[in-house]
Amino acid sequence: MRIIDCQSHFFSAEYASFLKQNQGRIQIAIDQGMYRISYGDDLLMTIKAADYSIDRKLSDMDRSNIEISIVGPNIPGPEMLDMDLRAAGARIINNATAEACLTNPSRLIGLAVLPFSNLEETLAEYEYVTKTLGFKGIMLYSHLSGRQVDDPIFEDVFRRIAADGTVIVLHPTVPQWASSIRDHSMIPMMGYMVDHSFALLRIILSGLMERYPRLKIIQPHCGGVLPYLLPRIDEQTEVKRRGRDHIAKAPSEYYRDVYLDIVSPSVKTARFALEFQGVDKMVFGSDHPWIAMKDMTQVLVELNLSSQDLEKVTYGNAARLFGLPDA
Repeated sequence: MRIIDCQSHFFSAEYASFLKQNQGRIQIAIDQGMYRISYGDDLLMTIKAADYSIDRKLSDMDRSNIEISIVGPNIPGPEMLDMDLRAAGARIINNATAEACLTNPSRLIGLAVLPFSNLEETLAEYEYVTKTLGFKGIMLYSHLSGRQVDDPIFEDVFRRIAADGTVIVLHPTVPQWASSIRDHSMIPMMGYMVDHSFALLRIILSGLMERYPRLKIIQPHCGGVLPYLLPRIDEQTEVKRRGRDHIAKAPSEYYRDVYLDIVSPSVKTARFALEFQGVDKMVFGSDHPWIAMKDMTQVLVELNLSSQDLEKVTYGNAARLFGLPDA
């Protein structure tokens, strides 16, 4: 069984050091291989640098029989930084990702990040990562720290992405409304899932998928809360005629083109997402190192898929998305 892991993270030491320059909400303390990243008073996230090393990732991949990992950075992305640091932060992340992939070309494929500072800098970085570095996907975070993912100022970014066939992996980040749910650790428990669900709903309701039907999007974590709530959303748009100024079809019709990954600690949740979206729109993910790869391969086993469906989820669907051999 060949496995492509479509959600796997790393965190470069150079970017960690760069974060010290940030004067705004994101702050970092580095001590004996530990990164303590604070999002104002809302969240303190502790990262052990060794857990995010490429050597650790490759070792865990070998133990879990994962052939290829599609790697992107851990949060915070550059869009969360001071405006004058975003372009430089994106370049540091993308060069570190490219170096890891060039060193391990048969095992790692990179996801780029974009600064989302202004249109000019964002398109320039997109040109660099796709033309110079050869990236086939970008990691888009669930908000752009002051702007939303569907902000009209970045329309041309989506136009280019769609035209090029570049894959978007829509990943959660700390919500702008995090102060409302910072108690009881509810931000990582639920806030991430709701925030990236809102982001994809924005992409749909703003008409981006209507205007650019060739967009390729992966929504991790079994789709967050959207698969559960889409029938209600359709009823709101199609019966009550709310929120459909920019769309010609029911939101679920656009959502059919979105890929989900199976990342959930519950096989029941993964099975619901699989049955909701269909086997042709599911890919494997681990969220490593936040979740152990072996835990997600165990969920895969417990889904008890046919050999044909298993090949689609573990390799075929992702290979077609990213233009890999034997798709």
